[in-house]
Amino acid sequence: MRKTNIQAWSEEWNTLFLKEKKVLEMIFKEEMEEIYHIGSTSVPAIGFAKPVIDILIGVKDLTKVDVYNDRMREAGYEPKGEYGISGRRFFQKGDDNRSHHVHIFKKGNGQIDSHLAFRDYLSAHPDEAKKYGDLKVTLAKQFPLDHQKYQAGKQEYVSRLAEKANEWAVKK
Repeated sequence: MRKTNIQAWSEEWNTLFLKEKKVLEMIFKEEMEEIYHIGSTSVPAIGFAKPVIDILIGVKDLTKVDVYNDRMREAGYEPKGEYGISGRRFFQKGDDNRSHHVHIFKKGNGQIDSHLAFRDYLSAHPDEAKKYGDLKVTLAKQFPLDHQKYQAGKQEYVSRLAEKANEWAVKK
């Protein structure tokens, strides 16, 4: 079982994103259209997060991403294919001590807008972000050695938050 590691938000996470962004831009330079820092490490107001940098990349042609698997392995990433989400390529770095997740979609895929809406909504609504961070801490204390139960415990809340974020983004 993977341990759920929640830490206080750190400015270092932005630095780690910027460092990794340079690596990924070199790897995917022919295909990359856009790159973003997403997830809890991108929103200071959350207050707490797993120290895993989530990176979202939009590319010209998703079918060409697999050509870069060897280069991603050289950079320390494990290619995971779609990994449960159709139209995505997913890479993780760090085995059980994960440090980075890279989510790649074809530019224009609605998943990109949803991820950005979630991030931007939490940034614009610090009270909601803090509630989410507090839930993470509570669940991590409740299920320190069972990451699956931690994930399941926050799923309903995250789904409701994502709906709010998408509605908010449309009205913006």
